Amino acid sequence: MRESRVILIILLALYVVPAAKAQEAKKWSQSTFYEQRRTLFESLPNTKKEIIFLGNSVTNGGEWAELFQNKRIKNRGISGDVTEGVLFRLNEVTESKPAKVFLLIGINDLARGISKDTVFSNICRIAAQIKADSPKTQLYLQSILPVNPDFGKFQGHCSKTEEILWINQQLSAWCSTHDAQFINLFDQFKNDDNQQMNPRYTNDGLHLLGDGYLLWTKIINQFI
Repeated sequence: MRESRVILIILLALYVVPAAKAQEAKKWSQSTFYEQRRTLFESLPNTKKEIIFLGNSVTNGGEWAELFQNKRIKNRGISGDVTEGVLFRLNEVTESKPAKVFLLIGINDLARGISKDTVFSNICRIAAQIKADSPKTQLYLQSILPVNPDFGKFQGHCSKTEEILWINQQLSAWCSTHDAQFINLFDQFKNDDNQQMNPRYTNDGLHLLGDGYLLWTKIINQFI
């Protein structure tokens, strides 16, 4: 009887562990685009001294290697991504021991109703994991960009200015006591008279036009 119980426990363990891993993978494979990008990144060869741009759609949309005329730059943005999604695929980023990582993430979390505290905590987890896996990597935490509700689109995103400001403030303070550089994009992209995204840089209140990417390039050029 005892032997039967031992065998049953072993069989359950063999089933439960793979099932748990499969469930975890399923959590981040619900977006077909996420899986398309993630599996592509994993298939690409690692190169020396990579400069990684990591984030969601605003990162995904940038032709970074061309903008900076630098072949070392790799785009690891995935449209729609959230902090947990970045954590799930972070091994691919750190595997090459990149020279630099530029991270911008969090607005999609807020749009999904994830609390500002959790978003901030997860960004710190991402930063800590990068430094643990690749200690020599220079890490740049970029502020969440401003949004603009006047376009009438992405209301779940464009109603989060208060939360964005709080997270950016916390990230700035966190970087001052950790091995990371905070880059304040927010103040460069907002209107002069309010906290909304300057319409010169967007046509939907969330994503960037060409002028937005040119401004972004100008702001961070000194760190490349």
